[in-house]
Amino acid sequence: MTAPEAEAPPATRGGDWPDSAFLRQLAAVIRAEDSYGSWEGKSDAELLADFILTAEERRAMPIISDPDPDVMWRLEKFYDAIGLMLERETGCMAGQMSKFNHEGWGRVVLIAGRLVVLSKHLRDVHRFGFETFQKLAEAGETLAADAAATVARFPEAAQA
Repeated sequence: MTAPEAEAPPATRGGDWPDSAFLRQLAAVIRAEDSYGSWEGKSDAELLADFILTAEERRAMPIISDPDPDVMWRLEKFYDAIGLMLERETGCMAGQMSKFNHEGWGRVVLIAGRLVVLSKHLRDVHRFGFETFQKLAEAGETLAADAAATVARFPEAAQA
């Protein structure tokens, strides 16, 4: 007779918390909007939990839907964090502009100086989210690195 195996603890929503500069930056961007200290006692994982969207949750959503204002806010904060990561790495300030129709189709651009450092077409914005914190971190860090590579390629335009 073998000893019973201990049950593994249930996985937390979003999985393990990775050591990520992007996640720290995204949490800082969100905390900057907390003028009344409502989120002061929350961990970064709790603040970013709304960015997690499991496959089951995504499947339960309609294919076409109007984006919720909270989702649009999270999308804006995601790209704001990428812009701040870019500024930290290159010294070039980048601002985002986005335009979406009522069905959640549109485009986000990050502009540094006279240079478009990131241009992303998005659809199904109402389904914006990531399965894990690791995937959220990887997406943000990849986009920030791509934007920094564009600045490195055209530094004069980025600093204009």
